[in-house]
Amino acid sequence: MTPLKLYLIRAVYDWSVDGGFTPQVLVDATAVGVKVPPAYVQDGRIVLNIHPRAVGHFEFTEDSLRFSARFGGQSLSVEAPYAAVLAIYARENNQGITFPEIPAEESRSAATDEKPPEDKPPGKGPSLRIVK
Repeated sequence: MTPLKLYLIRAVYDWSVDGGFTPQVLVDATAVGVKVPPAYVQDGRIVLNIHPRAVGHFEFTEDSLRFSARFGGQSLSVEAPYAAVLAIYARENNQGITFPEIPAEESRSAATDEKPPEDKPPGKGPSLRIVK
């Protein structure tokens, strides 16, 4: 199932580009799976310009944003899992959406797809009953 966060990011991205704005994402550079140039990270975060004119090979994959961008004249591959995206907004007017920060231990367990302990039986699912 495609995560809701992907649709929200894509919607703000499309709105920004269609409106002639510059879409930018704020990424937690310390999160699992983030691939950004460390020289441009400040306080564990990085702001990335994802306008089509600024990046190449841009794609919304099932689990992350992927593209190539130029940093200091050098083209580098960038990857930002959706769990690491903290905000997407238009640079010109700061309108967009922010997302809650996921604690480091939760993002690590989500990235490794840990299974729940098997000693616990699965909980009873929802049930329906007729009310007269």
